[in-house]
Amino acid sequence: MKKNALIAAAICLVHSLFALPSRALASALPEFSGLVETYGPSVVNISTEQSRRDTRRFHGFSVPDLPEGSPLHEFLRRFFGEEGLPHGEDSQSRSLGSGFFISSDGYLLTNSHVVEGADEIIVRTSDRREFLAKLIGTDKRSDIALLKVEAQDLPPVELGTAKDLKVGEWVLAIGSPFGFDHSATAGIVSAKGRSLPSENYVPFIQTDVAINPGNSGGPLFNLDGKVVGVNSQIYSRTGGFMGLSFAIPIDVAVNVVEQLKTTGKVSRGWLGVRIQEVTSELAETFGMDQPRGALVAELLPNSPATAADLQVGDVILRFNGKAVATHSALPPLVGATRVNEPAQLEVLRGGRIKEITVVIGELPDEGELAAAAEPESTTANSIGLVVGDLNAEQRDQLGLEQGGVIIREVKPGAAERAGIDPGDVVLMFDGKPVEGAKQFRELLADIEPGRSVATLIQRGDRRMFLAVRIPEE
Repeated sequence: MKKNALIAAAICLVHSLFALPSRALASALPEFSGLVETYGPSVVNISTEQSRRDTRRFHGFSVPDLPEGSPLHEFLRRFFGEEGLPHGEDSQSRSLGSGFFISSDGYLLTNSHVVEGADEIIVRTSDRREFLAKLIGTDKRSDIALLKVEAQDLPPVELGTAKDLKVGEWVLAIGSPFGFDHSATAGIVSAKGRSLPSENYVPFIQTDVAINPGNSGGPLFNLDGKVVGVNSQIYSRTGGFMGLSFAIPIDVAVNVVEQLKTTGKVSRGWLGVRIQEVTSELAETFGMDQPRGALVAELLPNSPATAADLQVGDVILRFNGKAVATHSALPPLVGATRVNEPAQLEVLRGGRIKEITVVIGELPDEGELAAAAEPESTTANSIGLVVGDLNAEQRDQLGLEQGGVIIREVKPGAAERAGIDPGDVVLMFDGKPVEGAKQFRELLADIEPGRSVATLIQRGDRRMFLAVRIPEE
């Protein structure tokens, strides 16, 4: 009997010893229930309605509206079925997302892509109340939208900062994946400062929190219950969660909100350079002990970079005292800088460190930036010239510090009759200095047809004036 008692005691002791690690592990895991209970009511479901013309597409072809009873209408009905037919009526397209209140008087945040093109935005709270929301403003570059509902005493979240987040730290998301309201998912911070191809000005927070369609625009909380990010994107090959989620740092979102409230638009700093990664091979050629910084591959015309002493081949190592560890770290630093303020750059040039001051400009809108990024036009202007901006090498050869456009091609017309040749550089037109290709087009558009215009060109090392008569319309 005593022997059995001893065996039983030993079994209990072994069981308790094996249970200790699991108990310790369980006690170390975070508890999210209190956080969800406190801040769950601050999170809302957002649905939108958008009127659109219901035109079906098959393999890239648009099907036109057809009168019912026509032979082609009957053919399409038999071939594609009723769903394949264009109805010729406005239909309502609904999209689902998430958002959260940032003030008790009805301001809330969500993603720009959640409300894009919406005719009506409906906000539903956790107690099933519904509000029509007014769109205060959006910023596509950061994917942030600010909404407002007419209500008081709403439960706002507490805003924190993403600057203090650490990789490995626990975070919680609340949202409406696939329309399932107020779903909570948790994970850890996987990385910070991620740059995504379409979003160069946002240093994303990468997490392994389960985020799915419908979570977009919802808050990302830390264990203190403070919002540190706005859930925005996932990386997926299936359309569902695959372990890679990305959130916009709340610091970026707050800056956007302040600008939308005060000016109705968002301004960002702009340097006007194309940059690339410094690889190990490139670092060796530059005499660097390790790859770092952002390599300047191109200076955009009429940009702050061209007005400063930046050159193609410079490696930007620091921006306003902050180290540029990788090329993707530079755009967020520049974008957060106030427009028209000087910035101090530390660059590596020819094996030596050089300090450069650049007055930061305002980032152009996407259309203007895309136009600057496109290859130079091959279309001749009204006087028959195809012009382009000068690069740094051409300026050095011509002894020009700034301004001027190079003649790429001369087609039959007024410029040819005046004696302008390919390779000439136009420095002055109608008494005004020519700053670049875009400004030259604007100068030309302002000239009254039929006038003769004095045009200063440089040909090799000689300069001369030629008279160009603007053709009659």
